[in-house]
Amino acid sequence: MRDKLMSADAVVAELADGMTIGIGGWGSRRKPMALVRAILRSDLADLTLVSYGGPDVGLLCAAGKVRTLVHGFVSLDSIPLDPHFRAARQRGEPQVAEYDEGMVLAGLRAAAARLPFLPTRAGIGSDVVALNPGLRTVTSPYPDREELVAMPALELDAALVHLNRADRYGNAQYLGPDPYFDDLLCAAARRSFVSCEQVVPTAALLDEGGPQTLLINRTHSSGVVHAPRGAHFTDCAPDYPRDEAFQRRYAASGADRESWERFRAEFLAGDEQSYQDAVDAFHATGGAVA
Repeated sequence: MRDKLMSADAVVAELADGMTIGIGGWGSRRKPMALVRAILRSDLADLTLVSYGGPDVGLLCAAGKVRTLVHGFVSLDSIPLDPHFRAARQRGEPQVAEYDEGMVLAGLRAAAARLPFLPTRAGIGSDVVALNPGLRTVTSPYPDREELVAMPALELDAALVHLNRADRYGNAQYLGPDPYFDDLLCAAARRSFVSCEQVVPTAALLDEGGPQTLLINRTHSSGVVHAPRGAHFTDCAPDYPRDEAFQRRYAASGADRESWERFRAEFLAGDEQSYQDAVDAFHATGGAVA
C-alpha cells in the first residue's frame, strides 16, 4: 500500500487554476480549514467550489479565489449567513448555481456513480429551475409520468475533506454525529485529499466507533494530511466544538475591507502554525471581537 502522507501545501501544489473543487463538511462543521488556509496562502484562482458552504466559501470569496459557486446554502450555523459570502453576492460575485440541498446531493451521487444526471423531486415547485436555466426536467417513463428535475452530475477535479482519524494509506474515519456526505465528495472527484486530527495505524481505526464510521477507503483518497485542529474554527466533534468566540471575530471581519485586511494580517499572513499561535493569543487576551 502506498504511503499517502503529505503536507497541506503539497496538496495545494496538486491543484490548478480553474479547477472544480468540492469541500466537505456542512456549514460551520468539520470543514477542512487547514487545507482552505493553504489555498489562501497560494496563487490559486478562478476556482469553482461545490460546497454545503460555511467559512470555507466566505474566506475564499474574500480572497478573490472563487469564479463560480455551486451550493445548497452558505451558513456559519450559529451565525445564519457568512458575511464575506453576503458581501461577494452584493458585489455580483461569484457566479452561482444555487440549488436545493437535495439537488446537490443528487448531483454528487450522479458523479460518484459516473452517471450524467439523476432524477430528483428536489427543486420541483420552487424557483430553482427558473433561476438555473441550464437545468432540465425529465418525465418518468413509467405510468405515473411524474415530472422530475434531471440534476446534472457534479463532477469534481478534487475533493478536500477533514475527518477525525486516518491511516497513512488513505483510509479515514469520522467519530462525530454525521458523515456530511464527505464520502460522496471523494467518490465524485478525480482526486481526493483528507486532512485529519490523528494519523493512526490501520488496525487502530477499529478501536472506536465501529466499522460504519470508516467513511473513506484508500481507493478514494490521493493524500493524507496530519492537521491537528485542522477544522478550526468549525466544529470537529468529538475532538472539539466550534470556536464561537473566534467565529464572531471572523464574522466581524466582514464589516468592510479594512476589517478583512486586519483579520487577514493577524491570522492568515503566515503558515498554519502561525495561524494556530495567533488563535491561542486571541483567546489568551480574552477573545474580544475587534
